[in-house]
Amino acid sequence: MSTPRKAFDKHAAYALAVQSPSEDARFLRRVYSELSGKTPKTLREDFCGTFALCCEWVKHDDSARAWGLDIDPDPIRYGTKKYLAELDEKRRSRVQVRQLDVMSSRAPRADIICAFNFSYFVFQERRTLVRYFESCRKRLATRGLFVVDIFGGPQHGHPCVDTKRLSGMKYYFEQSEFDPITNKTRFHLSFERTGERKRNRVFSYNWRMYSIPEIRDAMLDAGFKDTVVYWEGTARDGRGSGVFHRRAKGEPCEVWVAYIVGRI
Repeated sequence: MSTPRKAFDKHAAYALAVQSPSEDARFLRRVYSELSGKTPKTLREDFCGTFALCCEWVKHDDSARAWGLDIDPDPIRYGTKKYLAELDEKRRSRVQVRQLDVMSSRAPRADIICAFNFSYFVFQERRTLVRYFESCRKRLATRGLFVVDIFGGPQHGHPCVDTKRLSGMKYYFEQSEFDPITNKTRFHLSFERTGERKRNRVFSYNWRMYSIPEIRDAMLDAGFKDTVVYWEGTARDGRGSGVFHRRAKGEPCEVWVAYIVGRI
């Protein structure tokens, strides 16, 4: 008798396809040490979703604390049952998640504030983006850093689909629309488990594609002292290596990924 397959879990599929919280936590600690000369203690994860990064953050240091902010209660409930429940009592006590707008004046202060998975692309008006960046700057601790990820390249100047094979599943990253006048775009995440039908557009996003210079200029307009870019290296197969280093100049790529750090 065959064993029944588990029901499709969209949050688990998302995590497998696009998240690497343990690597993200190590990267943030390295960047903070390189740029501030100190060990960071507090992290605020904006648009935190299932707040897996928050839960990883407190594993690295017995005095580390993390806050997650998101307005959507569904992934918060999932993260509470999945990731928070896996922590011991002491670590759980150092993670706090709030269903709260990231621009709220009640948002906590932290050594590092991050907005990953390109979540801040939701701010399609530049003035709103600058206002968000300014709110983050005001909530950073002394020597604090604001870190965002960003992607781009000629491939994303028109509708396209990128696919990736995962363990027991195929992942589709689809760009269905792009307006070159406004840079407004629409992306979808789809999944196809082996032997099952394709689940189309499980997650969808209405974004504005920003460039690295646009984000750096917006950070400066928001009052940050300066900005630093961490550029992804290239693996032997021509894809991104997953290793990021501080760079003043990148390379022309069909698709690229980078991090931008704002310093106060």
